[in-house]
Amino acid sequence: MTTVNASIGYMSPDGVAVDTLRPGGLLRAPTRTVAEDIYQALSIHECAVHDLAASDVPAPSLDIMGFDTVDLSGLTVLQTLLQEIRTANFMTDEQIRQIRRLLLGKVFRLSNGKTLRILFIAGEGTILRRAGPNGLKINPDEPPTESNGHDGAQAVHGDQDVHGTPVRQMLFGAAPFLFNHDSPEGKNRRSPLHLLNLWIPLQQITRPLVLMDGCTLNRKQHQLRYALPTDSFLDRKEDRRLNDIWTYLHDPGQQWYFTPELDSRKAYVFNTLGCPHGACILPGEAVVEQLYIALQTACSAIRQGNNSALQSIAVPDLDTLPADCTVPMRKAIEEMAALLTEVKQHVAGDWQLRATVAMDRVVRKSIEMRLVAWVM
Repeated sequence: MTTVNASIGYMSPDGVAVDTLRPGGLLRAPTRTVAEDIYQALSIHECAVHDLAASDVPAPSLDIMGFDTVDLSGLTVLQTLLQEIRTANFMTDEQIRQIRRLLLGKVFRLSNGKTLRILFIAGEGTILRRAGPNGLKINPDEPPTESNGHDGAQAVHGDQDVHGTPVRQMLFGAAPFLFNHDSPEGKNRRSPLHLLNLWIPLQQITRPLVLMDGCTLNRKQHQLRYALPTDSFLDRKEDRRLNDIWTYLHDPGQQWYFTPELDSRKAYVFNTLGCPHGACILPGEAVVEQLYIALQTACSAIRQGNNSALQSIAVPDLDTLPADCTVPMRKAIEEMAALLTEVKQHVAGDWQLRATVAMDRVVRKSIEMRLVAWVM
């Protein structure tokens, strides 16, 4: 399977207007009061998403498409640390410092033969995300902190405006001259200095990261300025409280890419200054969500000794799975359904442990961080 039809959340065109706050005649989406409110203004579109692991799909390119992959498999100490975070579902300040120390100065080869050297990793912006299947909130009562408790990003966005807050204040307006970028206001393709996101998947079967090929984006028509409130998860000065990012309008010509299953041995790098990205919902995730909730209910019924509640749990009909359901997701669905069938017949001693492992496996977990890199 090289292409699937996935659900991707774009900014709704409602309220979009010519920007009156800054010159240039670009478009702006209306600011919401808190960061989460952006998700109430989404327009969901079914988009063809191409599998980067397929042999007939061209390799990504940071220079051209705006994103690429790097191999982390040889960093054994880092891999051990990442697996500890994956198991704990939490990232401590000390672990963040260790990750930064292990990556700083490292050199990676990109798909086009160029090398990427990490020069700096920002102290702010290292985030652990946990996203449940089909938009399910894993811990709905857990408030996000600077580094933990974040869901998958439902809205297509670009993380930073090269002309906006806080990059403008931090670099005294010099960012467009320093960093390689492509924005509606202009380009800088000559600089070898890049402001990048490093996105490390700890596990990914559902809610994968999707990245848009920047060559297929009409930036002046479909790229929107947006002021993102950061009060709920970042401690910033008043003049930096609203983070200038990008959101996007849908167009059928836009091309999207993903990888069906990833772990921490390979990571994405993409341009912070405008590469559109987000978390999509793949075909079959509604069934995964149903199975997740059913296994959760079964575990609760076993703990309470409620056999009637256990027997009343329905096992979904797997014959209705979409034809373009990815292979890793289909395997996870079959395993979860088998566990439900098994528990209705007999509760084995280790069943709850196996059910917990199966449920955890379909939660997307990832770490992202902001870095400055030299690409030559």
